[in-house]
Amino acid sequence: MNPGHPPTTSRPLLRTLTLLAAAPLALIPWTAPANAHGSIVDPASRNYGCWERWGDDHLNPDMEQEDPMCWQAWQDDPNAMWNWKGLYRDGVGGDYQEAVPDGHLCSGGETQNGRYSSMDAVGPWKTTDVGSDFTLHLYDQAQHGADHFLVYVTRAGFDPTAQPLTWDDLELVRQTGARPPAEDTLIDVSAPGRSGHHVVFTIWQASHMDQSYYLCSDVNFV
Repeated sequence: MNPGHPPTTSRPLLRTLTLLAAAPLALIPWTAPANAHGSIVDPASRNYGCWERWGDDHLNPDMEQEDPMCWQAWQDDPNAMWNWKGLYRDGVGGDYQEAVPDGHLCSGGETQNGRYSSMDAVGPWKTTDVGSDFTLHLYDQAQHGADHFLVYVTRAGFDPTAQPLTWDDLELVRQTGARPPAEDTLIDVSAPGRSGHHVVFTIWQASHMDQSYYLCSDVNFV
């Protein structure tokens, strides 16, 4: 008898018990916790904002009217919100514009097999009020640290409710140097001359490996 396998006579019973045990799992919706990476939590990135507002109430039919952009995101792939810390690409080598084409910036170029594609949807995303000087808050559960951050803000005249986001729509307003590993990293940003709804696009180049994050936060300049 091979000690690495159950006896032949026990296999049908074992298979039956296994199938019975697994069957109830098919009825449970997938609600895995977010991967241990990170995202901009203030002003909230699109996928973090949806999770924060609707993670405990994502089956509420009122969401379709109250928050249509998050509603379409949950319909497209709930794991974009459950895994709100996982919007990254590996091995880009700093060539961000080559890796992430126009119209797909908020999904990191449809990274993770398109899991975050709904983040590119054009429409009335919920915004966070900010002034011309504000602070980005990165929450990094894994404490990867950073080689650098690149912070862009859409130019005056851009309308996120009607236009897909492209590289030409962005102005680089802050570039940092290396930051040490920490759960919370704060980045001061200044983006004068804007009003109303804009997108803050943050690239976080983690320092533990060649791993880059692409994070869209919708803001309202007041």
